[in-house]
Amino acid sequence: MAQPRRLIECGDFVLRRWEGQQDFAPAFALIEESVHHLRPWELWVAGHSEENTRELLAKFEARWDTGEVYNYAITKDGTPVGMCQSSRGAEPRGRRIGYWLHPAATGRGIATRATAALVAEMFTLPDVEYLEISHDLANTSSAAIPRRLGFSEVRREQGRTPTAPSGRGIDVIWRLYRPAPPVDGTPGP
Repeated sequence: MAQPRRLIECGDFVLRRWEGQQDFAPAFALIEESVHHLRPWELWVAGHSEENTRELLAKFEARWDTGEVYNYAITKDGTPVGMCQSSRGAEPRGRRIGYWLHPAATGRGIATRATAALVAEMFTLPDVEYLEISHDLANTSSAAIPRRLGFSEVRREQGRTPTAPSGRGIDVIWRLYRPAPPVDGTPGP
């Protein structure tokens, strides 16, 4: 089974695979410092604890090996400033992408560039036909990223219950298909 690279250089930051329990301290600190920033949009942060962080890292490791989820730390100068991931979608040829940043890292284009790097990496995998990004209708910051990267909104649907505190309970789904190879076989621009 083809897998993505464990390390993706992005200029002034790096996407790197989480390394299980040896990443406990930086992962815990990243989540701990981001709880108030994430709480309006992510229900899972309500259960944040040392035990949950250890379980999360164990899941990251096991799911990477199966190809179910590829989780990356977004690191700047060796310190995690966010997370991004690609998980299997509902259909075999599709994958979903998610991302979030520490509040001090927002507003600098890091989430957009990290997502762009993850998109490019996922399209190196031969079984990936399309990628999707989903966010609550009220989360306009998350909506800006797929729009900037050329995704198209394909549908809106009832979100998970319960709804996050700032959410409306309507998920917006964006999709981007694998770019077609040039017809004449020459590299594109």
